[in-house]
Amino acid sequence: MASDQIKAPSLLLQMMELRAPYELAGTMMLWPLLRAAPRGDGHAVLVLPGLLAHDRSTALLRRFLKQRGYAPHGWEQGNNLGPRAGVLEGLIGRLDALHASSGGRVSVVGWSLGGIYARMLANERPEAVRNVIMLGSPIGGQPRASNAWRLYERVSGRRADDVSDWVRAEHNESVPSTSIYTETDGVVAWRNSLQASGEMAENIRVHASHLGLGVNAAVLYAVADRLAQPEGGWQPFEPPSLLRHAYPQAN
Repeated sequence: MASDQIKAPSLLLQMMELRAPYELAGTMMLWPLLRAAPRGDGHAVLVLPGLLAHDRSTALLRRFLKQRGYAPHGWEQGNNLGPRAGVLEGLIGRLDALHASSGGRVSVVGWSLGGIYARMLANERPEAVRNVIMLGSPIGGQPRASNAWRLYERVSGRRADDVSDWVRAEHNESVPSTSIYTETDGVVAWRNSLQASGEMAENIRVHASHLGLGVNAAVLYAVADRLAQPEGGWQPFEPPSLLRHAYPQAN
């Protein structure tokens, strides 16, 4: 589908975002089973929130990653009000500090707008970024095929279709990149979350709402699996046979 034909999610999909608390409840019930997710090697993971969100929104994800053996960190810039002056510079400084203190490359997980930042960091500091994982991030297609673009422009002071921002967020082919998306996303047109598959780029489809991506059990498992890939030995996601129903093939 041409990018100019991609439309924002329908009202029905927006209303379906109300199921996010049930996704959280389901994850709490499945928490003991999530211990089967691959364990990490202790490397640092920088977790970035979505538009208007705070580090509190990624607390469960970071708690899970810590239990799986990673060293997760929040972005520590308060509420995400878009790429205002100083935001990217602050993120680069945070990435550099984690890279130096940990002694290794840092994986970056970004939820929605946070995924755009993750790509920007991979372009600015490819030598410091081990892996980029995006959750429902509008990384391509039609910038205004979203139910949040007006809010984005209001709080950030930037145009949603600012070409300079999109260029800075292009995929860096030297850094492994995973986009986790849902076709029932009520905020971002799901086709905008697809990236061209490549030697180190993939898309993983899940059953989730946009607002539930950071607390959804299938997403948590996939993130842990992707982070567990050995540095320099990245392979595309292959869910265990018992979990294949949680990761439907793209339509």
